[in-house]
Amino acid sequence: MKVGIIRCMQTEDICPGTRCLRTAAAGIEGFEPVGPSEVIGIISCGGCPGKKAVARALDMVKRGAEAVVFSSCMTRGIPWQYRCPHAEQIRKSVEALTGGKTKIIDWTHA
Repeated sequence: MKVGIIRCMQTEDICPGTRCLRTAAAGIEGFEPVGPSEVIGIISCGGCPGKKAVARALDMVKRGAEAVVFSSCMTRGIPWQYRCPHAEQIRKSVEALTGGKTKIIDWTHA
């Protein structure tokens, strides 16, 4: 499956996304339901409150992403133990604007 990953802009300073990419390629952890995946893009949310994330997700869908993946730094607070306070609203907006036709994956790794 082709996926686009949205990650926390603040976490970019300390994380190159290696584990997200590895779990996607192997189809493990958050990617188990869809299996090995090809990452067509990995971009940040654009910073709080994450409004840019919605447009960025839609752009990845236009470029071939069959699923939008919210990285664990956003949805599970890894590695800071601080979950994005806007993640749920961002997810709802992406779902609404894709008409529910694009799969949403809520995490990448533990």
